[in-house]
Amino acid sequence: MNPPLRHAAGLTPRWLALSLLCLALVFVDDRYAVLDGVRSGAERLLIEPLRAAAAWPGRLLGAAGEALAERRRLLAENARLRAENLRLRARLLEMAALEAENARLRALLAAAERLGKRVRVAEVLAVRQDYQHQQLVIDKGAADGVHVGQAVLDAEGVMGQVIGVADHSATVLLISDPEHRIPVQNIRNGVRSLAQGKGDPRELDLLYVTPHTDLRPGDLLVTSGLGGRFPANYPVARVDRFEAVPGDPYARVTARPLAGLDRSREVILVWPETRR
Repeated sequence: MNPPLRHAAGLTPRWLALSLLCLALVFVDDRYAVLDGVRSGAERLLIEPLRAAAAWPGRLLGAAGEALAERRRLLAENARLRAENLRLRARLLEMAALEAENARLRALLAAAERLGKRVRVAEVLAVRQDYQHQQLVIDKGAADGVHVGQAVLDAEGVMGQVIGVADHSATVLLISDPEHRIPVQNIRNGVRSLAQGKGDPRELDLLYVTPHTDLRPGDLLVTSGLGGRFPANYPVARVDRFEAVPGDPYARVTARPLAGLDRSREVILVWPETRR
């Protein structure tokens, strides 16, 4: 007999015995449940770890999905809050601008009441301010009774005078223009001088002031009323610097305009008494 056949013949009784043993165990377990503990232990030791390992990928994917969804929700909420913050900040700026505009208008009305003359508020439409020209364009013109030479003020002081008129607009020459001169008077002692623009909205020159003239830094200069173009006693500037130059017959005196020549958005047109 070949060796493989002899080996197979030797295994047959063993398989038969093993099969009978398995059948006996099945019968006994089915009848008396003697292997329940063995099965439970095997399930705890072998099956449950395999189930847990098989469930891990699903749990990880679920957790990752939840984290991704939460991140998307937080990003959307953050974007909404940023937009809301920008909207509220814009609203706050708008309210601040409205409050500042109301304050300017109240100051203009108070200034107009102090004048006690025929006045009208106009809005600045355009600006031309450089070293050689200091001018504004306002939204009132001949149709509103505006005329050349008319005084223009703001709530703080003299702005300038009208030099050109159209039907619904007018051009104003500011006191800071190099071509503009305005008679002024020191309110402290009555000393008169002539203020001339120098192309800078922050500074005027006082002309023909001798070194012995009683002018001091901080003195308030008002319109003298000479010439009848500007209402008398309306603020123009404050003396900023007084410098006597040896050998020069006149002192170098500068003054700082009180009107917002480079800031005012509204101005006051003043009609003289004779034009009522």
